[in-house]
Amino acid sequence: MNKVIQVLIVSIIFFSCTKNNPSPSGTSTLYFPPNSGTWQTVTPASLGWNVTALTTLLTYLDTTNTRAFIVLKDGKIVIEHYAGTQLSSTNSFTSTSNWYWASAGKTLTAAIVGIANANGKINLDAKTSDYLGAGWTSETLDQENKITVRNHLTMTTGLDDYNGGATGDNDCSTPPCLIYKADAGTRWAYHTGAYTVLDKVIQAGTGQNTNTYGSAQLFSKIGMDGSFIMSGENNLFYSTGRSMARFGLLLLSKGTWNGTAIIPESYFELMITTSQNLNLSYGYLTWLNGKASYMSPGPQIVTPNSLTPNAPADMFAAMGKNGQLINVVPSKNIVVIRLGDAPDNNLVPLTYQNVLWNKLNAVITN
Repeated sequence: MNKVIQVLIVSIIFFSCTKNNPSPSGTSTLYFPPNSGTWQTVTPASLGWNVTALTTLLTYLDTTNTRAFIVLKDGKIVIEHYAGTQLSSTNSFTSTSNWYWASAGKTLTAAIVGIANANGKINLDAKTSDYLGAGWTSETLDQENKITVRNHLTMTTGLDDYNGGATGDNDCSTPPCLIYKADAGTRWAYHTGAYTVLDKVIQAGTGQNTNTYGSAQLFSKIGMDGSFIMSGENNLFYSTGRSMARFGLLLLSKGTWNGTAIIPESYFELMITTSQNLNLSYGYLTWLNGKASYMSPGPQIVTPNSLTPNAPADMFAAMGKNGQLINVVPSKNIVVIRLGDAPDNNLVPLTYQNVLWNKLNAVITN
């Protein structure tokens, strides 16, 4: 065959394959904002998005107590909306205002644990008592010794998430509250108290608290502000909306920031992969869309549906009470963040997230 024709045929095949199978969110296609200075933007109209539907979306956000809402496309800001005009002058919210992540901070903690694991500071399969000593729960020694660091990351400690009753305390992490419900690994339950124990594991394993270690290993490297602050029984992360978006962009780029590995990719894949066979929609302190079923916090009910039907199937999410959200969609190179007051009364905003994506889909037309 003529060499020119051969080259032409190969070129056509390559172009066709590339067109029909676009590469996922590789770092080469992403923009990373500098740690200080201007974050590049792109207009919705230039992307072919529906600007008329955007008005409807922003109205919905304002009527559901949203304080900060940001959408990134390929790392650049497409939508950035704050609730300053909806609040009093003394309570306005801007790009420099801080807000709590609630349980969306669980995903950030998971990333910090993964970094500590890669640095040889924390063994995921070690007993929790190897770091905290015996008696960190009210279980028998045999029951307690079955709980590993990995069980905290996957919500499978077997500890009673409501301390023996529906009105119990889901947040308490002291030994009297941490009582036996099932053997570790045999029961999935959304248990914030068992999650909070990871702060003590990080402290014991690294010799630094979560803020100090997280800042050195993650926050400072990607330009994040913010810190964990104790609020009652919970260690909550507070930051600006843009810092939340930076973490979302790090997740979109599979743990790598502008060519520098921050979260080991092998661990990142564990974060966004079903971690047990009880709740298919849960990875390592990260919610997963597109699975056959999911479990909500509270009752041990398996719902035969994907987590967020209106969102792309490959979306994964950090979700917190009162509608704190980080949504990452690799197939579209999109990150969505939302901070604000309660749109509903759910521990994690599953219903709100689904309605939000119904509004978003009308905007993201291509």
